[in-house]
Amino acid sequence: MSSAESVGPLERGLTVIRALSAPGGQDRVRHSDLVRSTGLARSTVDRVVCTLDRLGLARSDGREVALAPRLMGLSGAYLTACGIPAALGPAAERLADEFDESVSVAVPDDGVAGVRFVLQTTRQRTMSPAFRIGDLLPAERCAPGALFAAEWDGEAWRAWRGRRDADPLDAGFAAVPPLGRPLDADGFERRAARAGVDGWAGDDQLIEPGLVAVAVPVRDGAGRVVCAVSVVSHTSRHTVGSLRESVLPRLHAVRGELEASLAAPRPAPQAAPVRDTSLEAKRELGPGFLQSLARGLAVLGSLGADRGDGMALTAVAEATGLARATARRSLLTLEQLGYVAAEGRVWRLLPRVLELGCARLSELGLAEIAQPHLAALVRRVHESASLAVLDGADIRYVARVPTVRIMSVNITVGTRFPAYATSMGRVLLAGLAREERPPLPEVLPALTRRTVTSPVELEKIIERAASDECALVDEELEVGLRSLAVPVRGAHGRVVAAVNVARHAGDGTPGEMRAALLPALREAATLIEADLRALGTAGRPRPV
Repeated sequence: MSSAESVGPLERGLTVIRALSAPGGQDRVRHSDLVRSTGLARSTVDRVVCTLDRLGLARSDGREVALAPRLMGLSGAYLTACGIPAALGPAAERLADEFDESVSVAVPDDGVAGVRFVLQTTRQRTMSPAFRIGDLLPAERCAPGALFAAEWDGEAWRAWRGRRDADPLDAGFAAVPPLGRPLDADGFERRAARAGVDGWAGDDQLIEPGLVAVAVPVRDGAGRVVCAVSVVSHTSRHTVGSLRESVLPRLHAVRGELEASLAAPRPAPQAAPVRDTSLEAKRELGPGFLQSLARGLAVLGSLGADRGDGMALTAVAEATGLARATARRSLLTLEQLGYVAAEGRVWRLLPRVLELGCARLSELGLAEIAQPHLAALVRRVHESASLAVLDGADIRYVARVPTVRIMSVNITVGTRFPAYATSMGRVLLAGLAREERPPLPEVLPALTRRTVTSPVELEKIIERAASDECALVDEELEVGLRSLAVPVRGAHGRVVAAVNVARHAGDGTPGEMRAALLPALREAATLIEADLRALGTAGRPRPV
């Protein structure tokens, strides 16, 4: 590809995203540090960050920048297109329950002779693997790597040796501890050859002391290994030999089922195609907005609509609304950078897309996702805002941003209140089917003289909250306190949390509070939901 065809702003934008995604880095990075780590000019970094901020992929205050959950849509595009998490996720969960061990699914990243995780079902133990979706491991230090290497040709082995010679101690792989001394190259070649013959591979503390694993390959219709399923344990529970005896017969027995699931026709993607919306932003922000970067990222995201056969250039152009020539230049640039591959007349996403923030963003919890949106809500309405989840018959505060006033509500994260007497509790209860709601006593305790104490009356209020998708509580929890809440839905449409604003009951009427605050409250909830959907489509390992 000639330099004239390469989309420079897209290359530089991806360089900045990689720097923000670097393992072990800070959650928020100063613009000046990005200049040093990328080698780009300050003006270029500022324009890239401005563009990412406008697209909702990063958040910047002009001095520092952090990745935003919506960036996970790029990783989600690869995970949707490859089909592996959706096809193998249910079986991985069943196997993890059956073995009472963690089960992982990994794919080869041939560009670096490595292995990337695309699915992780972890058992909650003191000693359990902590790999994240998108984490990159050297092929020679994990069981899946030997299975993938069993199919390498001479060129692939040369690439592996070149990478290993340049980094013999694996210092460039942040997901694993560096080696004290280089591994035996011939030993890995022998392990790969043996794995090809045996149809399985083991990891006897290659990643780190105490970690053992057994993996089997999953092949496509042409017989090629597309991914590997690993059962991972600890030496306090198993040796490689005992783990193999325990899990290998069952893994071999279900491999046909896994391969059939992977080969089954895929449903149409639920997410809408990523269309180019850069023209309006360019008119608004002028030279501070890099339209070519925005268009290139739209092209990258659009490939998530691939259902297994790749996408032709015409389909990419139609999905994004771009001219064919513009889409083609972006695809060629992405191919040069290792994010897509051309197979005949179609294009596919490659696992390297997972390096664009996936591992870092997959660590975010509900509170971290909601916090910036709560802060923006407080700046807008000048009232305290909170996020809570249902915990039995109580609500538990998981995030809060107070407003600064002489008289303010003093609630901290972790505070619990009875759900029946709170606005957030009522919308959380309304999000459950009747049979799922926690049982209530025949008479509810009165917390103030205005508390609803009749379960029958409370049931009517909860049903109204379900239809209104909001609830207002007026001095039922505490005298002088009025609060308004709306639900927050997770990636699968279920209510997972509630967000509220609270103010003194003497500040206007309940109707005035609804009129003044409900639109902003709903907008904040919608933004939190959008972030949860972005994380959900990327197969985040823990539910929210």
